[in-house]
Amino acid sequence: MEQSKEPWKSPIWRSEPAFLYSRSSFARYVGRPAAEFLKIEPAAGVVLVACAVVAMLWANSPWADSYTAVWGLDITFAFGDFELHHTFKDWINDGLMAIFFFVVGVEIKSEIVSGELSNPRNAVPPIAAAVGGMAAPALIYIALNSGGAGADGWGIPMATDIAFAVGVLALFGSRIPSSARIFLLTLAIVDDLGAIAVIALFYTDDLSMPWLAAAGVLTAIAILLRILNVWSGPVYLIIGVLLWLAMLESGVHATIAGVIMGLIISAKPLLDPQVAHAEAQHMAKGGLTAEETEQLVKFARDAVPPTERVQARNHRFSSFVVLPLFALANAGVALSSDLFATALTSTVTLGIILGLVVGKLVGITAVTWIVVRLGWGRMPTGTTWPLLAAIAMVAGIGFTVALFITELAFRGGGAQLLTDEGKIGVLCASFIAAALGALAVHLTAPKTPQSEEDPEDQRAVEDAANAGLGLAHCFHSDSTLE
Repeated sequence: MEQSKEPWKSPIWRSEPAFLYSRSSFARYVGRPAAEFLKIEPAAGVVLVACAVVAMLWANSPWADSYTAVWGLDITFAFGDFELHHTFKDWINDGLMAIFFFVVGVEIKSEIVSGELSNPRNAVPPIAAAVGGMAAPALIYIALNSGGAGADGWGIPMATDIAFAVGVLALFGSRIPSSARIFLLTLAIVDDLGAIAVIALFYTDDLSMPWLAAAGVLTAIAILLRILNVWSGPVYLIIGVLLWLAMLESGVHATIAGVIMGLIISAKPLLDPQVAHAEAQHMAKGGLTAEETEQLVKFARDAVPPTERVQARNHRFSSFVVLPLFALANAGVALSSDLFATALTSTVTLGIILGLVVGKLVGITAVTWIVVRLGWGRMPTGTTWPLLAAIAMVAGIGFTVALFITELAFRGGGAQLLTDEGKIGVLCASFIAAALGALAVHLTAPKTPQSEEDPEDQRAVEDAANAGLGLAHCFHSDSTLE
């Protein structure tokens, strides 16, 4: 079927096209461009920044009272005598953010099973770099705040924001070697795993042992179902919701439930991709009945690891709904000349800025150099030391998880001032790290596109193609709609 630059004219439509493919001016000039925007790597970071800016403007506008009122709105769910009583902001931080951490858990599982973390020689440098990139910022912060009112905030500058950091590298396209991108992605994933551990161990309220025991039982059930090869999504969804509730009531931060369920999800496909590919090819030769088409859909689904399917289904919701709402609810700080002057001289703010901007750079670069020097791992292919240092600077963008930990770190008397100082530090540090990191990457990245492929990266691409059952050539490529 010949490709048309006017998709609404395609004979594929039985009567009229879906709205997105129609000739409507709104679809042509808003709908389709918006759909294309959502496919761009830095898009999530752009939306996140926009929401943070909106939150800051809102919190410092004549309608500032409405900002506090909206996110402080009480929302209660009652189930008989049992009640869940939280503010709108807490439902986002404790509830929706569990989805974000679920996606993070799934990404970690994928990397451990079949990604960069599955190869020790490739995995050691980014893992070690992540440890150095967490330790150095924490030590800098502790050096400035030990024994002070803000001492509990040492976990804030440890976190790297995956969406922003990867988005900055994406701006440079093919100038960045693929192995360097994988290095940063792996580092950020391990960094998130470390942040999750810090939240669970050090930023947890008083424990309720009965609820914690219930969470343990639910986790054991999920693991048992996985061992028994149960693949029903609704079953795991029910267990996940109950686990979230048990974690919430236990005192351990509820978002940990998302990570646990993400790590339990299988990273291997139910069907052997090669066998499914052969069967699909055989079925497609003589044309497909309705039943065979349905079977083909099942082949395509079950030949892909569940972790990949989960990421595909939840990534956009997490990136374009959960995180923007989180930014709107948490990034709004009512600035005043007094608060800003206090923040500029605050060891909390200074510790976060130095931790993220300087600590990440020093920790990641120094530890990677030691690991490579000792022969425990290798540098990412095509990556120079100046470029690696520039990538380490980009890793200083802390935004999402750093703001999240800021909300958990400061409680009790004077907590609001410390929280505001912490948020100002995170926002300033993330902006500085993004600006300086982007400039450093521009100056150190190769001036020409990188075309070389690591054999292992190439195998990963081939595996992904196999997972798609290799049916592309059974259909005319020009039949796709623009």
